[in-house]
Amino acid sequence: MAVAKSDKNPKVEPAPEQYGDVVSRLEETVARLESGDLSLEESLKAFEEGIRLVRRGEKLLTEAEQRIEQLLVDEDGQDVAAPLAVAARPAPQAAPRTAAPARPPPEDDVPF
Repeated sequence: MAVAKSDKNPKVEPAPEQYGDVVSRLEETVARLESGDLSLEESLKAFEEGIRLVRRGEKLLTEAEQRIEQLLVDEDGQDVAAPLAVAARPAPQAAPRTAAPARPPPEDDVPF
Protein backbone atom coordinates (compact mmCIF):
# COMPACT_ATOMS: atom_id res chain seq x y z
CA MET A 1 0.00 0.00 0.00
CA ALA A 2 1.45 3.37 -1.03
CA VAL A 3 1.34 6.25 1.38
CA ALA A 4 0.63 9.63 -0.18
CA LYS A 5 2.98 12.42 0.79
CA SER A 6 1.61 15.78 1.70
CA ASP A 7 3.06 18.57 -0.47
CA LYS A 8 2.64 21.04 2.38
CA ASN A 9 5.02 19.18 4.68
CA PRO A 10 7.23 16.94 2.56
CA LYS A 11 9.36 14.49 4.45
CA VAL A 12 13.03 15.11 3.79
CA GLU A 13 15.14 11.99 4.05
CA PRO A 14 18.36 12.50 5.99
CA ALA A 15 21.55 12.37 3.96
CA PRO A 16 23.31 9.01 4.08
CA GLU A 17 26.19 8.48 6.49
CA GLN A 18 28.51 6.75 4.01
CA TYR A 19 30.18 8.69 1.20
CA GLY A 20 29.42 5.99 -1.38
CA ASP A 21 25.73 6.14 -0.45
CA VAL A 22 25.77 9.93 -0.81
CA VAL A 23 27.28 9.63 -4.28
CA SER A 24 24.76 6.96 -5.32
CA ARG A 25 21.82 9.04 -4.17
CA LEU A 26 23.24 12.13 -5.84
CA GLU A 27 23.61 10.22 -9.12
CA GLU A 28 19.97 9.09 -8.84
CA THR A 29 18.87 12.67 -8.17
CA VAL A 30 20.81 14.00 -11.15
CA ALA A 31 19.33 11.29 -13.38
CA ARG A 32 15.81 12.27 -12.26
CA LEU A 33 16.55 15.92 -13.00
CA GLU A 34 18.06 15.12 -16.41
CA SER A 35 15.13 12.91 -17.39
CA GLY A 36 12.94 15.95 -18.00
CA ASP A 37 9.94 14.13 -16.55
CA LEU A 38 9.66 16.24 -13.37
CA SER A 39 7.38 19.18 -12.83
CA LEU A 40 8.92 22.49 -11.85
CA GLU A 41 8.11 21.88 -8.18
CA GLU A 42 9.53 18.34 -8.28
CA SER A 43 12.64 19.66 -10.04
CA LEU A 44 13.16 22.27 -7.32
CA LYS A 45 12.79 19.64 -4.60
CA ALA A 46 15.23 17.34 -6.40
CA PHE A 47 17.68 20.23 -6.82
CA GLU A 48 17.42 21.03 -3.09
CA GLU A 49 18.08 17.39 -2.27
CA GLY A 50 21.08 17.43 -4.59
CA ILE A 51 22.50 20.48 -2.85
CA ARG A 52 22.04 18.79 0.56
CA LEU A 53 23.77 15.67 -0.74
CA VAL A 54 26.69 17.65 -2.19
CA ARG A 55 27.15 19.46 1.12
CA ARG A 56 27.00 16.16 3.03
CA GLY A 57 29.53 14.61 0.68
CA GLU A 58 31.87 17.58 1.09
CA LYS A 59 31.54 17.33 4.86
CA LEU A 60 32.35 13.61 4.81
CA LEU A 61 35.38 14.21 2.60
CA THR A 62 36.61 17.03 4.82
CA GLU A 63 36.24 14.85 7.92
CA ALA A 64 38.08 12.01 6.20
CA GLU A 65 40.85 14.34 5.05
CA GLN A 66 41.28 15.59 8.60
CA ARG A 67 41.64 12.00 9.85
CA ILE A 68 44.07 10.84 7.22
CA GLU A 69 47.60 10.78 8.45
CA GLN A 70 50.64 9.73 6.56
CA LEU A 71 53.67 8.23 8.22
CA LEU A 72 56.85 10.09 7.48
CA VAL A 73 60.40 9.54 8.52
CA ASP A 74 62.06 12.57 10.07
CA GLU A 75 65.73 13.48 9.83
CA ASP A 76 66.56 11.12 12.70
CA GLY A 77 64.83 8.15 11.07
CA GLN A 78 61.86 8.31 13.45
CA ASP A 79 58.32 7.78 12.22
CA VAL A 80 56.29 10.95 12.46
CA ALA A 81 52.57 11.28 11.86
CA ALA A 82 51.63 14.38 9.92
CA PRO A 83 48.42 15.56 8.31
CA LEU A 84 48.25 14.67 4.64
CA ALA A 85 48.32 18.30 3.51
CA VAL A 86 51.57 18.88 5.42
CA ALA A 87 53.05 15.55 4.44
CA ALA A 88 52.31 15.84 0.76
CA ARG A 89 55.45 15.38 -1.24
CA PRO A 90 55.85 16.65 -4.77
CA ALA A 91 55.61 14.08 -7.52
CA PRO A 92 58.93 13.10 -9.04
CA GLN A 93 59.79 15.12 -12.10
CA ALA A 94 59.72 13.22 -15.35
CA ALA A 95 62.36 13.94 -17.94
CA PRO A 96 61.08 16.63 -20.27
CA ARG A 97 59.80 15.30 -23.54
CA THR A 98 60.63 17.07 -26.73
CA ALA A 99 57.75 17.27 -29.11
CA ALA A 100 58.32 15.67 -32.47
CA PRO A 101 57.93 18.12 -35.32
CA ALA A 102 54.48 17.96 -36.84
CA ARG A 103 54.50 16.34 -40.24
CA PRO A 104 51.61 16.29 -42.65
CA PRO A 105 50.10 12.84 -43.31
CA PRO A 106 51.23 11.04 -46.45
CA GLU A 107 49.21 11.96 -49.51
CA ASP A 108 47.82 8.43 -49.80
CA ASP A 109 46.52 8.54 -46.20
CA VAL A 110 42.87 9.36 -46.85
CA PRO A 111 40.73 9.55 -43.68
CA PHE A 112 37.62 8.08 -45.35
